[in-house]
Amino acid sequence: MINNLLVEMKNIKKNFGRVQALRGVDFNVGKKEIVGLLGDNGAGKSTLIKILVGYEKADEGEIYFEGKKVSFNSPKEAREMGIETVYQDLALVNLLPIWRNFFLGREIVKGITLSIEEMKRITSEYLKEIGIWVRSPDETVFFLSGGERQAIAIARAMYFGAKLLILDEPTAALSVGETRKVLEHINNVREKGLSVIFISHNIYHVYEVADRLVILEKGIKVGDFKKEDVTPQEIMNIIAKAAGVILKEV
Repeated sequence: MINNLLVEMKNIKKNFGRVQALRGVDFNVGKKEIVGLLGDNGAGKSTLIKILVGYEKADEGEIYFEGKKVSFNSPKEAREMGIETVYQDLALVNLLPIWRNFFLGREIVKGITLSIEEMKRITSEYLKEIGIWVRSPDETVFFLSGGERQAIAIARAMYFGAKLLILDEPTAALSVGETRKVLEHINNVREKGLSVIFISHNIYHVYEVADRLVILEKGIKVGDFKKEDVTPQEIMNIIAKAAGVILKEV
């Protein structure tokens, strides 16, 4: 076991009936490393992550977190170990204020009373820490931009002690300016000591911040490269070529 690894997944296999979603995938993430997880629709990216966080069970394979073998039975168990997932829909409630969304389901309570002012203060502090300034933590999420919503989800994960942050299509449907901000937030997260799995269809967005790029296609790992060893165009060519080859085999 390599000491610098935070996550190691070995020979992960998963079938859904006759469909082989994952065919013996090895995947790892180092400490303070950003790994881009790439591949076309149906490549197996989501299934691999669902297995890691306990949403699905692998048919075969082993998972290690911080050098210890684990088998999470739910995303809650993974979260308690320090794995936070920010999904595309962000799990934010539009009609609630920022601070309520920040602490949603994990409110600070003293006795039988919510510590509202403390939660507001913490919300503002952590948003500032990753470069987001909001007029007030009482502002309703509905009026925020897509980039600001992503920032809330990322700051929330940092506050609750994440060691690994999984971002599912964090730049989807964002403007150029908002995308730039979110990519900056991702870099800031690494500087704070977290590791990141960045799942996306946009190779250029991933390439900008990733240390390493892992490519899946039809449940098989077809590439694992340090960023400096491959260009975005080469990655696109690998994905296109692998899709053609695999499709002929199944």
